[in-house]
Amino acid sequence: MSRPNYELRPVPGAADRMQIARGVLEALPEWFGILEAREGYIKNCADKPFIAAFDGEKPVGFLYLAQTGSATVELHCMGVLKEHHRMGVGRALVDEARRVAAEAGYAFLQVKTVRSGFYEEYDRTNEFYKACGFLEFEVFPELWDKANPCQVYVMSLK
Repeated sequence: MSRPNYELRPVPGAADRMQIARGVLEALPEWFGILEAREGYIKNCADKPFIAAFDGEKPVGFLYLAQTGSATVELHCMGVLKEHHRMGVGRALVDEARRVAAEAGYAFLQVKTVRSGFYEEYDRTNEFYKACGFLEFEVFPELWDKANPCQVYVMSLK
């Protein structure tokens, strides 16, 4: 079976961004099952740099960035539909985010996720980020709550 030909492109309209984010995140309850958090991600994407991956006209993944410091931007939220996992969509999105962030003058890209060893899905997420070149930076055991220790990864853009 051949891989689909994905196209990455920015999505200019807030309503379109929110619609794409909702469609993808609602299809990923293993990662985005907490309603309040999911709705926050959807709302927050409206005015942030947003990149989506399309298979034809169907959005299959997205990410958006949020500035966290004068030199740092965060990959604030990312989702790829499960049937498109391990097909290069996520890596292409991260590569594009890296390019966009570097072009904007940031020195670092960071991402937060649940620390490995707590949930199988997040163990795979951690491995994905490390495979993309992120390095473990710090763990905040209670940033979210004790059941979801926050692992911060960073990568240099210089």
